[in-house]
Order: sequence, then C-alpha cells, then structure tokens
Amino acid sequence: MLVNGKEMLMNAKHNHKAIFHFNINNLEWTKWILEKCNELNEPVILGVSENAISYMGGYNVIVSVVKSLINDLNISIPVCLHLDHGKSVESCKKAIDAGFTSVMIDLSKLSLEDNINETKKVVLYAKEKEVSVEAEIGSMGSINNNNFDLGNKTNLSDCLKFVNETNVDSIAPAVGTIHGIYKGELNIDYKLIENISNSIEIPLVLHGGSGLSNDILKKCIKSGITKININSDLQYEWSLGVREYLNNNKEVIDPRKIISSGEDKFKKMLENKININKQ
Repeated sequence: MLVNGKEMLMNAKHNHKAIFHFNINNLEWTKWILEKCNELNEPVILGVSENAISYMGGYNVIVSVVKSLINDLNISIPVCLHLDHGKSVESCKKAIDAGFTSVMIDLSKLSLEDNINETKKVVLYAKEKEVSVEAEIGSMGSINNNNFDLGNKTNLSDCLKFVNETNVDSIAPAVGTIHGIYKGELNIDYKLIENISNSIEIPLVLHGGSGLSNDILKKCIKSGITKININSDLQYEWSLGVREYLNNNKEVIDPRKIISSGEDKFKKMLENKININKQ
C-alpha cells in the first residue's frame, strides 16, 4: 500500500519508535527492501535521490517499478515513496506529479529566509496532492577525499521559526552526523535532538544513519528521532557479498547472479536495523 509519510511517522513518534528510510538504487534493492520489511511487518520509506532517479530512468519509471512490485509481491505493509534531498522546487514538483507520496526539499545551503520561502512553495504544491514534505535546516557533515566536514548544527530558534512558517511534515536538523560511513569522532548532540523534539510537534529525521551502532541509533530514537535514513550501510554490505561471490566464481557473467549475490548480506543489514525498534 503506497501512502504518504505523515501518518506512519506520527504514529512512530507517539510510540517512541523510528521508521527506517532505505535508499533504493535499482530494481533488486527495491524488491529486497519490500520483501524483508513485509516479512517483518514493518512500514518503510523508500528513499530515492535525484542521481538514483536519473540512473533508473526517471521519476515515472521509479513510481511504476514500486507500484508494480507492491502489487506483484503482495506487499501489505504501508510503503512511502520519498524523494531524498530534492535540490529544487521543480524537482519536487516532478516527483509529486509522477506519483511520489513524499518529498524532501533540501535547500539548507541557502539562507534561513530563502530556505523558508522556497520550502513554502513545495509545501503548498504538495498539500494539494496529499503528499508529505520533509525539509532540512542546518549544515549536514560530509566526507570529501577522506576529509571530514562536520557541518554546522541546527540552531533551535531557527528550527522553530522554520517549522512554524513552512508547515512541513517533518524536519531534518543537523545534529552532528554525516552522510556516508562514519569514520571520524562521533559528535552527535543528543541534547539538541531532545530540545528540538520537545519544542515541536512534527517528527525529527536523522540523516547519516549509516556507520552508527545500534546502541547509538537507539539513543537517538530515545532522544526524539522518528525517521532514520540508511544508504551507505546497505551499499557496503551488498558490495561485500558481490566481491566475495566474484572472487569465488570468476567464470560467472550472468548479471542476475552477480547482482543477487549481495542479497543475503543486504537483507541481514535491513533486518538488523529494523529490529532496533523491538529491542
């Protein structure tokens, strides 16, 4: 069942749990995520970056693939199809028009006022289509040529202003995590998460969930995080399975066998993260 993210996230917030957002990069990953989450009876958010959309053929292709898999695999859990880090109002509108049920507008590099003004345009358009909207405020960390940029953490007063003026459904504050596999010293501000969570009604999103231990993720949830984004962890585990298979089967050229050789490790990572809510 394809739904927007608002209800599932609000339910998770009230129950002090987290919904996992797993990025999809191809047909196989989409299928595996849906299968495993359905098996575990857990709702899921399928995140798709603009690069992945381009790689897979376009917004309409993504929607068709997801809807078809939900139907043919008899998926019964709530599934949200989400544009991850939409870089413009136009890209968010394209996703909404194609049938995405949730979008993230990420204009956090702009000034606070410009971020607010542009985000309001997306919210106005999305609400007419019953599509949920996530936005980002503050500067997320990143890895560039093995150099770690921890970014700039979100200011609480700015966050309150942003949420009140934009009417977004969820917000991703910068709290010390980074995109990619975390290898530097941890700098997560749990108190900031708690303060923001206690000050606003909408769910908080943790970007950069990969590379963090389950204990750290549980602490983030306890502090007030409702949505956790995972991508690099899946890439890493899948690639391990594929490399191991190719090293032991150098004669294989069937792409189906090669791609699917990472399925077991991929699904084990999925289950490991999803079961955090049950621990």
